[in-house]
Amino acid sequence: MSQLPDLFDPAGVDTMVRRLDALTPDTRPLWGRMGAAEMLAHANVAYEMVYEKKHPRPNPLVRFVLKTIVKQKVVGLAPYPRNSPTAPAFRIKEARDFATERQRLITFLRRVAAEGRAAFERRESPSFGPLTAAEWNVLFAKHLDHHLTQFGV
Repeated sequence: MSQLPDLFDPAGVDTMVRRLDALTPDTRPLWGRMGAAEMLAHANVAYEMVYEKKHPRPNPLVRFVLKTIVKQKVVGLAPYPRNSPTAPAFRIKEARDFATERQRLITFLRRVAAEGRAAFERRESPSFGPLTAAEWNVLFAKHLDHHLTQFGV
């Protein structure tokens, strides 16, 4: 995708949902080892960190490193390289149900759009501290685009 969609706009969400609808449980990745259900669960982690608080916050030292070294790679516009390493919280270790994970992701996407840009302006990220709404959009859209591209959709 040449330009990231605006996930605060329902039209941007619809773009991602159409791509998610093209994914099947049997879709194979063009690179990497994740299956489709595992990838969807992996993509959901970013939203779980915002809405479910089920992942531990990094300790102050790790958070400092994340803010100073990793943040720009995550919220900057440069695409992720293929086979990039992932944070431990994003590693999916158990089998997941494809339909459940896809529906969770669509629900999260629609929730972000419904809450709108203002709800994310200066919202606290557990890893990076306060982010602008534009940074949140890049964080969400770039990550999902990377993995949908990984699966050819």
